[in-house]
Amino acid sequence: MPVISITRLRVRSLYYLPAFALRTLRIALQAKRAEGNLATRLLRDRKNTFWTATSWSSEAAMKAFMLAPPHGPAMRKLLEWCDEASLVHWTQSASDLPAWPEAYLRLLNQGRRSKANNPSSAHLAHAFPEPDRDPRREVRLK
Repeated sequence: MPVISITRLRVRSLYYLPAFALRTLRIALQAKRAEGNLATRLLRDRKNTFWTATSWSSEAAMKAFMLAPPHGPAMRKLLEWCDEASLVHWTQSASDLPAWPEAYLRLLNQGRRSKANNPSSAHLAHAFPEPDRDPRREVRLK
């Protein structure tokens, strides 16, 4: 059964945004080519917040991507760069990615916080707004 992964990251300072953007581009290309990747979408939200939605053929394929460069090393940078970081994974029968409102609810209700060296109060409360669904903010890679 396909594994769906949703992440939400908020970059805490414009200072980190150029490096974050460059790594995000590299990681997006990695995901697009990764074995077992079925679908990938990115969403540039308000206030330096970024969402990802990916579909994987298996949990093993998703974990292999997560640990491989450039994604693996970038995860350590996020501890400093982000003041909010959350993720959720689940399995479902279809490989289709959920719409952003469903992704938001899953993340809010079933997701967990990632570590952040400088967490915001929203991160600590695991409370954040629904993403902006303007289609111009979204990129579909696969």
